[in-house]
Amino acid sequence: MLDKAVRHELSGLTREVAVQTGAHLAAVNYFIESDPERAWQHAEAARKRGGRLGVVRETAGLAAYRTGRYADALAELRTARRITGSNEHLAIMADCERGLGRPERALELARSEEAKTLDADNRIELKIVESGARADLGEFDAAVVVLQIPELESNRRSPSLARLRFAYSEALKAAKRQQEAESWRSRAIAEDPDGSAGVNDLDDDELEVYDLEWDDDEDGEQDDQDGQGGDDAPRSADRQKPAQDAHAQDGEIDEDDDLEDSTDDLDDQADDLDDDDDEDDDLDDEDDEDDEDLEDTEEADSDTVSAGSTAPSQGSGDAKAENATGTPFEVRFEHGGREDADRSADRQD
Repeated sequence: MLDKAVRHELSGLTREVAVQTGAHLAAVNYFIESDPERAWQHAEAARKRGGRLGVVRETAGLAAYRTGRYADALAELRTARRITGSNEHLAIMADCERGLGRPERALELARSEEAKTLDADNRIELKIVESGARADLGEFDAAVVVLQIPELESNRRSPSLARLRFAYSEALKAAKRQQEAESWRSRAIAEDPDGSAGVNDLDDDELEVYDLEWDDDEDGEQDDQDGQGGDDAPRSADRQKPAQDAHAQDGEIDEDDDLEDSTDDLDDQADDLDDDDDEDDDLDDEDDEDDEDLEDTEEADSDTVSAGSTAPSQGSGDAKAENATGTPFEVRFEHGGREDADRSADRQD
C-alpha cells in the first residue's frame, strides 16, 4: 500500500502510467529488505515511467544504495533533492561518497549548511558517517570524538541511538580502547532487542559452542547402564566397516587380475598376428620363386616366337598353346596366364 503523499505525486501522471509506476514502487518497498537486487530492478522500471517525480528518484536512490551501487544512488538522490528540496538523505549521500572511496567529500557534506537543517535522527546518522570517514582516513581518535555528542548519554531509546552507541563502540575498538568498546557494544545490543537497529547480531567469535560428544568415561558408564542395547548398533556398524573395506579391497584386487588377464589375451593375439605375418612372408617367398620361374619361361617363349616356330608343349594346356595365334606379346601373355593359374591351383591343394 502506497503512502498518501506518494499517491498524490503519482496523480500527476496519466492513469495507466500512474498505476504501473505505483505498482513498481510498491514492489520496491516490499523487496527492499529481503531481495534488494529485485527491488532495484523494480526501481529502474518505475524510473522509466515516472522519472520526473521526486519520490521515484528517491526510491531508486535508496534501492541502488542497498545493492552497493553507490554512484547510481548518489546520482538519484541528488536529483531527488533538486526536485523536492529535501536534505533528508544527506547521510546516505555522504556514505555513498565513502563507498566510492572519497571520505573527504563525505566530511564536506557533514560540515555543510544543509547538515544543520536535519532533524535529530538524521543528524545522528550523519555523525555516524562522519566518524566512519575519519576512520577511513586513519584518524581513529578523531572518529571517537565526533560521536561524543549529548545524544550518546540520552535515556531515550530509538534505532538511531542504538546505532550511535554501536558505532561509538566500533570507533573505540579501532582506537585500541577495547574495554570501553565492549561496554558500549553491550549497551547498544541491549537497546536493540527486536533488531530494528541492525546491531543485535552476535559475531561468530561470541557464540558459545557446546561439545555434545561423549567422553570415554561417559561411554563406559552409559554402556553399563544400557547393557546390550543402545549404542551396540553403531558399534556393530563400526566393526562391519573394516570388513566392508576388506571386501572393497578384494574387489579392487579382482579387477586388477581381470586387467592382467585381458593384457595376457592381448599379448596372445599379438603373437598370433606375428605368426600370421611369418606365414605371409613364406607365401611372399613362394611368390618370388614363381615370379622367377615365370620370367624364365617368358624368355624362352620370346625366343621361340621371335624365331617363327611354335614349340609343342605337354598336356592339355600345351595343346592350346600350339593353336595360339596373334602377336608375340599376345601369345606370351596367354601362355604365362595358364602357368599362373596352374601354380595357384597347386598351392591351394
